[in-house]
Parts: sequence; C-alpha cells; structure tokens
Amino acid sequence: MNVLIAGSGGWGTALAIRLLHNGHQVTLWSYCESESEQLAVTRQNPFLPGVALPKELRYTAEASAAREKDMVVFATPSFAVRKTARTFAPFLREDVILVSVTKGIEENTGLRMSELIAQETGKRVVALSGPSHAEEVSRGIPTGVVAACADKALAEKVQSAFMSEQLRVYTCPDAIGVELGAAHKNVIALCAGVCDGLGFGDNTKALLMTRGLAELARLGMILGASRETFAGLAGVGDLIVTCTSMHSRNRRAGILIGQGVGVQEAMQQVGAVVEGYYAASAAWKLAKKHGVDMPITRAAYEVLYENRDPGEALHALMQRQKTTETEYAEWAR
Repeated sequence: MNVLIAGSGGWGTALAIRLLHNGHQVTLWSYCESESEQLAVTRQNPFLPGVALPKELRYTAEASAAREKDMVVFATPSFAVRKTARTFAPFLREDVILVSVTKGIEENTGLRMSELIAQETGKRVVALSGPSHAEEVSRGIPTGVVAACADKALAEKVQSAFMSEQLRVYTCPDAIGVELGAAHKNVIALCAGVCDGLGFGDNTKALLMTRGLAELARLGMILGASRETFAGLAGVGDLIVTCTSMHSRNRRAGILIGQGVGVQEAMQQVGAVVEGYYAASAAWKLAKKHGVDMPITRAAYEVLYENRDPGEALHALMQRQKTTETEYAEWAR
C-alpha cells in the first residue's frame, strides 16, 4: 500500500516506521519544507531520540504528494487538522482510505477529528487510537490500539494495514467513544500531573482517573457513544498510560502547573503541543452545551483559562455535595 503520513511529529513518524516494517511504501509530510529536509538529511526526529529513521522512508512538504496514495493518515496537532485536510482534499483519490490518529476536539465546533476531516474531504474516516506513546511504538514495544469506524470493512482495511507482531489492532464501530476517550484523557492526564506537582499521592491520582472516566462516559453517552468503549483501550487504557508516564506531555505540563509555573510557561517548557490544554476548553463547552455534569473538566478549564489556583480547585472538588458513585445505584430492600 502507498501511504502518506500528514504530520512529522513523534506520533506520525512512529507510525511511518511501523507501516514501513509492514512492507508499505511510506511518505512523511511536514508542514515546513526545512523540517522535511532536516529529517531527510539527519534521519533523526527530535521527538524520538535515539531512533534512526529507515532509509526507505520518503519525505515531502508538498500537499500534492497525496495524489494517488492508497491511504492518508492525519497526524498533525488537533488545531491544524482542518487546515491540513482542506489542503489535501483536492489531491485525494476517490477510493483513498483516510485515517485520523490525532487526539482532540475542535474547540469552536465540538467536532471530533474524523468528523472535521470528513467535512473537508467528503469521505469516511477511520479513527485509530489507544494507549500508544510514540517513543515506544517507534521502538517496536508491544502496543494495542483500536481502529474505529461505523463502516466495518473500512475499519478492517486499516486494521490489516497497521497490524503486526508489535502493534495489535482491534476494530470497533464506536468512533464517537474512541475519539472522545482519546481527547479527554489528555485533560485528565494534565490534571493528574497537577496533582503530582502539588505533592499528592497515588490515592489522589486513582480518584482523579476513575471520576474523570465517569464524567467522560456521561458526556459520551449523551453524544451517542457506548459506555463499553470507555472500559477499553481508547478509554481506560489510554487514561492509564497517559496519567502515569513521563512520556506524557500533558502530565509533564500539569506537574509544572502544580508546582506553581504559569500555564503558558509550563507548555513552553514541555516544548511540544499539550493537547489537554485545547481539549479542556472544547470538552467544557460541550458539557455546558449538553447540560452534562463534568466537575473535573470544569476545574481544569478554570485553572488553565481563568487562573484559578490548582490547590484550591482540588479542595473544592473534594468538598462537593455527597452523592452515589454511579447514577444507576440500586439498594437492596
């Protein structure tokens, strides 16, 4: 299969390596021509230190490179996905397979990444997501992800393209749940980092992760997702890996914020896109629009955008009104 990866960050590059190992012909697209040239010369990506890029990997900064490709994988930061899809749209083959691996929600519209790519290209899109640090995927460390699409045959084509001994791919019809889980876990991971920065322990993180997952499920079900999806790889799986690893840019940014570093300065120190910052705003807007109770998301938004003190925000969460753990609690009589 002839594949173009749109986005030469760590994740796009890691997937390019895996697809090459599967025998596909792969071209890595960069937004900046100078970045593309540097990758071609050095065969090193700064986001994947110590990983040599395969000599078979091709590089380009031309959108026209999408012409005649069998598959195009969108791996840019969430804020750039719409523009990238719009740029590539005129060059896409009628039967091209489109894949979104970006984790986020468009802030102004509330659209998932596959939705906005479909809007710009007029084609169905498969969302590929799960607990998958680029640093580990690039090195062939065993990883599991989900290819989600209402079109089963299309999801299975993506599954076959990416599946290997190092990368196990499952299929799922619930793109809504998979993409919401992918986006919102970044918010919870950022909050988990804040808790670490404040000096709290494992108990606090476990509380945050489980209650964060609960409010994500509330939003997801309102939007048409399956509750079961949030117990899978793109839900609890991605949440675990992102909240507990120092590979996570969101967690690292959160640690700095918890230690008293300003939000913008913290993101600059991390040195790459902190998706949880953007997802917190988009998720909070969705929650308000649909009347969904998401107290952790609201607190994250207030810390990130309204300069609320992180310690005070956590204290307020702990002091909320008493309630049951689930909305479906039944008492034996």
